[in-house]
Amino acid sequence: MTTPSLTSVVVVTADSGPGIVDAMRRVLGSDVPVELLVSDNASTDGSIERVAAAFDGDARVRILHNGKNLGFGAGVNRAAALARGDGLLVLNPDCLVEPDTIARLRAHAATIANLGVLGVRILHPDRSDEAASLRRDPTLRRSLATLSGLSGAREGVDLPLDARTRGEDQPAEAVSGALMFLPRTAFDAVGGFDEGYFLHCEDLDLCRRLRDAGYGVRYAGSIAVVHGKGGSSRHRPVFVAWHKHRGMWRWFRRFDPAARNPLLRGIVFVGLWSRFAVLAPLLLWRRWRRAG
Repeated sequence: MTTPSLTSVVVVTADSGPGIVDAMRRVLGSDVPVELLVSDNASTDGSIERVAAAFDGDARVRILHNGKNLGFGAGVNRAAALARGDGLLVLNPDCLVEPDTIARLRAHAATIANLGVLGVRILHPDRSDEAASLRRDPTLRRSLATLSGLSGAREGVDLPLDARTRGEDQPAEAVSGALMFLPRTAFDAVGGFDEGYFLHCEDLDLCRRLRDAGYGVRYAGSIAVVHGKGGSSRHRPVFVAWHKHRGMWRWFRRFDPAARNPLLRGIVFVGLWSRFAVLAPLLLWRRWRRAG
């Protein structure tokens, strides 16, 4: 049974670093009622122990110990199954909300009929825009346009909006998975995240399935949140890249009309994994240089 006006904030962790405690304090400092569900994918860096110690005795906080790395979508789904709120806020552990962020999200969501998911303007720590804040379906045609540099002509995946336009509220095909606010009814209607993805592209998949089910995907450019880009991704770049390419291949097979063509399907498969084969040694070299 859901509790009206309660927002269930779901955070998936996996060696997310020391900054997670500050990020969680910000959530709990919100102006509106929240509960915090931390779904931990077998962290070994001490971060989940710090969270447990910092919020010991706070009834609003629950930690789920998944026992192994289930992936992002599965981690969200496990926590969402226990959530009591009528709204779900899926939040990266390095996203820094303000005291009024969740209240503003709820107020904005209440004005949109048949809302499926609401995203926000995601900023880098230097306050510049993350391109993936506002996206379109990564079809083969659009992905090629992005790679070729034609995205500036509005043909690519990430919409090349100027600062003024990026601050506007508008419909979207997809929003960033770093922060997604969803009415619980919409999340349940499509079965939550597809657990066939492990890391990356599950947010694009969810947005697409919500749209296909008749729900709206919206971008609230008037609400901005800083994304710290910390934690696990930097420690395991090849692991992350592998699952990013795997997610891209899964999304292509499921949703891109080009996948129906056996020749194009084969070309995309070879192209994706050739790209990974070239990228992996470079990522390892960069990690080695940083460690040195």
